[in-house]
Amino acid sequence: MNDTGVGPLSVEVIPFAMRFRRPYVTAAGVLARRESVLLRLRDENGLTGLGEGVPMSLRGGDRLELVVAELEAWADDPGLLPASAPARCAVSMAVADLVAKREQVPLWQYLDPAATPRTLKCNATITSGEVSDVVTQCETWAADGFEVFKLKAGPGEALELAKAVRSALGHEAKLRIDANGTWGESAGDLLKGLEPFGPELVEEPVTGLAELAALSRGTGIPLVADESVNDPEEAADARFEQACEAATVKLSKIGGLDASLGGHLPTYLSSALDGPVGIAAAAHVAQTLDPNLPWPGMAHGLATERLFEQTLSATGPLTALNELDPPANGFGLGVELDEGILAACRL
Repeated sequence: MNDTGVGPLSVEVIPFAMRFRRPYVTAAGVLARRESVLLRLRDENGLTGLGEGVPMSLRGGDRLELVVAELEAWADDPGLLPASAPARCAVSMAVADLVAKREQVPLWQYLDPAATPRTLKCNATITSGEVSDVVTQCETWAADGFEVFKLKAGPGEALELAKAVRSALGHEAKLRIDANGTWGESAGDLLKGLEPFGPELVEEPVTGLAELAALSRGTGIPLVADESVNDPEEAADARFEQACEAATVKLSKIGGLDASLGGHLPTYLSSALDGPVGIAAAAHVAQTLDPNLPWPGMAHGLATERLFEQTLSATGPLTALNELDPPANGFGLGVELDEGILAACRL
């Protein structure tokens, strides 16, 4: 047992991995499975708090072993706040879930009593591949009602993919291009080449605020920061430099549940390929953001559970096709885990 400031708790750190239905291919690398860490707190009355921290190792960030070690150290000494963002995220999420359950309110209400819950629109997440394969993926998601399509695209494929998907889906579909910071010196020419296909936005064409700012001055396509903005200070710098119009927030990237980035930039939520605990937390956190920013009807990148072979949620996937509501199964996060599947996925 330890005392975290919310009373004596038992603490369980659970590293696990979920396999993708197909390899998850981005401009930055390939994953066959997603490793993550669950944190489960249990108080003297049997109430539990769940948190998740997703290592950002595909970005060159913290690896699973470090996140697990930091959470285990925190379990022994709750005064020792983890240094890595994924571990801090897991702690803040689990504590908030537990406290919200004690107060008998959903997590979104605990975070912002003035918030009004709403259904979130979600974008399709399309992995890189051959052009015909990407088009097939888009058509499959479109058949399930998705209207916004996020394409993972390196510099050598972005224009061909955008042209093919636009031709297949028509002009009503909204396209997002996620470069994962890989476009380098070709970014300016690629943005000009994308203009005829009318992308809704391009995410992280290059990494670095100065580089993003230079690109922003030369394009009419909205640029969104991801890897370049990780905290309120970087968001303030991005706003000052006019580097982007918005930032996409992953809770494990920012290390907690405050997705506003200090109010310096409009933000929307994206998955770090979380399990249902992280997705549920993001759905609750999204309720605390202005629904009209970055622009009305902005789709969040939270429909990623369907990329996996199975879900850890005992009630099935949280996303109903292209829509996501904060889970309403009780208080707090509202997530109940399938203990059998979790045991099979445990590392």
